[in-house]
Amino acid sequence: MNKIIKLGCAAFAIILCILFSISCCTVVDSGEVGIKFHKWSSDPNSYGGVEGTCKGWVFYNPISTDVFTYPVYVQRKNYDKVKVTAKDATVFEMDPTIAFKIDPTKACDIFTKYRVGIKDLENGYIATCIYEAYRTCANTFTSDSLMSNRAVFEAAVFKRLQTTLANEGFIVTEFTSKIDPPASLQKTINEKNQAIQAALKAENQVKEAEANAKIAIAKAKGEGDAMRIKADAEAYYNAKISASLSPLIVQEDWIEKWDGKLPTTALSGNNATMMIGGK
Repeated sequence: MNKIIKLGCAAFAIILCILFSISCCTVVDSGEVGIKFHKWSSDPNSYGGVEGTCKGWVFYNPISTDVFTYPVYVQRKNYDKVKVTAKDATVFEMDPTIAFKIDPTKACDIFTKYRVGIKDLENGYIATCIYEAYRTCANTFTSDSLMSNRAVFEAAVFKRLQTTLANEGFIVTEFTSKIDPPASLQKTINEKNQAIQAALKAENQVKEAEANAKIAIAKAKGEGDAMRIKADAEAYYNAKISASLSPLIVQEDWIEKWDGKLPTTALSGNNATMMIGGK
């Protein structure tokens, strides 16, 4: 019986050792960076007890030490709409989407300063930076210029975010916005676009009418030239025929009028002789 109890105690001790060993070890994979820190450190020179970053198998004392991890691959966050005021007090709604990742070399600084996970950073510090970038950049645009230069506005916000977040250890890889103007401004924009479309349509119709008129004039001129050429050709032909037929027509007319009698009198002259006939 004592032997069984001893074996049971030994097995329990082994299990406790295994559990303790498991609790003293963690794995930081390749897509993360680990920060090993002392929970109750009061040394101001150790940045809140942070020892540094770590990867792979990490052993530590779970009673006084812990390991915090941050993902170092790209995170994408789509935020709810935020209201932004332009230079002329027009209120726009922005629907931002950001893609970013943590700079592994600054992971300790981020943890020391904020002591929160990536989701809390997205909804806290990063969200505040986005709103501040919107507010600052929108103050340099009127409502019309903002709508006409959306890409410029978005590029300005992106650049400001990159600078601000890079200083804290965040690398911004992408930033986009869906900009919704107020209903009144959207109505004005739609009416303006409709007017532009109507003007373009009218202009195209005028150009089409002018083109058709030029085609008709060219066609009429071509037909007129063709008719004139034809008439000139017919007149030339008739003139030639008339010139060639005139002697024949005179002779034919003389023959038709001759009564079959020869002249009985002849007149002599230098160039001609005429005969006068009788009954």
